[in-house]
Amino acid sequence: MTPTAAEEDVALAAGGDRRAFERLYRANVGRVLAICVRMCSGDRGRAEELVQDAFVRAWERLPQFRGESAFSTWLHRLTVNVVLEAQRSERRERARLEPADPLDDALGDARESTLPLAPRERHADRMDLAAAIAALPPGARAVFALHDVEGYKHEEIAAMLDITSGGSKAQLHRARRLLREALA
Repeated sequence: MTPTAAEEDVALAAGGDRRAFERLYRANVGRVLAICVRMCSGDRGRAEELVQDAFVRAWERLPQFRGESAFSTWLHRLTVNVVLEAQRSERRERARLEPADPLDDALGDARESTLPLAPRERHADRMDLAAAIAALPPGARAVFALHDVEGYKHEEIAAMLDITSGGSKAQLHRARRLLREALA
């Protein structure tokens, strides 16, 4: 069986061929950007930074690509991991820089979902889906994007986010409930 052009580019890029890697970049950058934008609450500037981080990581790790899946599948997973790692790092940095509030520690994200919506937010028919997704708490947003948008199963999401599959299901339920409320 003869290798496809993409497979040939992967092999060449793994050997250090920058032109082959550029072809891989051009073929996949749109999908990688879409993943990053969804996972970054629509923050396109941050998403573009993470796209670059994902491709730098792909360049570094390409020699380790074993070809057990399609390159695009491998790159997708690598991108999700880059975004999740960046989000964890940002949370740690915020926690280090911001004074701790005992109430926040005790209530966490649960407090956000129980707050009444402001009158302006009650006009949800004007709110678009992207804004509603962006307003989700980080955990619920990540699970929603991975499950309902990207098509991952709860077990895969659990492994990616280091949570249980039950936790993934609960976050998805929460995300859908919050979206229904926001868009009602």
